[in-house]
Amino acid sequence: MEVKGKVIFDLGERSGTSRAGNAWKVREYVLETTEDNFPRKIAFDFFGDKADQYKLNVGDEIVLSFDIESREYQGRWFTSIRGWKAEAVSAAPAAAPAQPEGFPPPPPMGADNAEDLPF
Repeated sequence: MEVKGKVIFDLGERSGTSRAGNAWKVREYVLETTEDNFPRKIAFDFFGDKADQYKLNVGDEIVLSFDIESREYQGRWFTSIRGWKAEAVSAAPAAAPAQPEGFPPPPPMGADNAEDLPF
């Protein structure tokens, strides 16, 4: 899944060691959507190597690719949004107005076109 928005909070990094003795790291952020009529706030994280690969700053506009995952712990369910890619939103240059289909381009203005007038 993907969502476009602006990073509004950097919740920091947490790390530790699992029961199996493996080191882990997670970096958390909050994104506010920019393409909805009613902007929504979404808390998400990058886990493991992705935490170092995608260091975002507050104010960055990104397209976030993510997975939603739910887990059960002691009879309760917890849902997380795990990012796996973040791409910076680039401002596209303004395009020239397109010529409507089926119409030829207008002739250049000048004295040379005076003989081509239909009247």
